[in-house]
Order: sequence, then structure tokens, then C-alpha cells
Amino acid sequence: MIVESHVTIDAPPTLVWEVFTDVERWPEWTASVTRLVALDGAGIAVGRRFRIKQPKMPPLIWEVTDLVPEGSWTWAQRSPGGTTLAHHTLTPMADGRTLVRQELHQRGPVGAVIGRLMRRTTRRYLDMEAQGLKDRSEQLRHALGPHT
Repeated sequence: MIVESHVTIDAPPTLVWEVFTDVERWPEWTASVTRLVALDGAGIAVGRRFRIKQPKMPPLIWEVTDLVPEGSWTWAQRSPGGTTLAHHTLTPMADGRTLVRQELHQRGPVGAVIGRLMRRTTRRYLDMEAQGLKDRSEQLRHALGPHT
């Protein structure tokens, strides 16, 4: 099962990337994450793990499995009977804005069932993250000036 979200941000990809990949600060700009702790050092890199606590959910460990600097990253959460992959992609737009897409793939027999049961919550959390990322990135762009 796949749940998707996207948002257009009035800020350049480099700035959006800095905000989006500073994952330990997510609780500052999205209510969908209440706590996020790096387990293997700060910053995203392939193999690094993060403990994420979201409302109405137990803490889960996510591991970065793929990274294209300033372009995309994927992290995975594995549980008995299921795997969840979260893809994050930034696409530069001609007018200096950035298109951000998030896709959450839930696989496996348990993952598919949980995915269907949690679909509305997952959609809401992805939308909260997209809006929070947009707000934080645009605030920083305005604070730093139009040439950022």
C-alpha cells in the first residue's frame, strides 16, 4: 500500500534540503513527530538509524537505506511481518521553488493490514510534515533574503 503527499515550497532546493534532512529538528516544525533521536550520529547517511516517536504510535526505529545528496533519501522501518519504506524527493522548479514528494510504502502481510488501518492517520501525518516543511523553509528563505 502506498500513501503519497507533495507540496510546492517557495524556497530553493538547497535550503529545503537543509531543513528536511536536519531530521532531529522535525519536532520543532511538525506536530506529526514528537521526538526524534539519532542513534548513530547526527545527520542522515546510509546506515544511520533514528528512533522516531509519533502521536498514537509506539517509538519506531528507521534506518536510512538510500541517499542522493540534495535530491532524495529513503529510510525503512522493519517489524515482524512488515516493512515500511518512506521516500523523500526534492525536485527543483524553474522559478526557484522546490517540489517535495513523500511516499510511504507498507509491505508484507502485517504491513499491508496496518497500512490499511492507519491510512487516514498516515495521510494526515504526511500532510502535516509537508506543511510544516513548507512553513519552516519559507520562513528561513524570507529571513535570509531572496537570494538564498
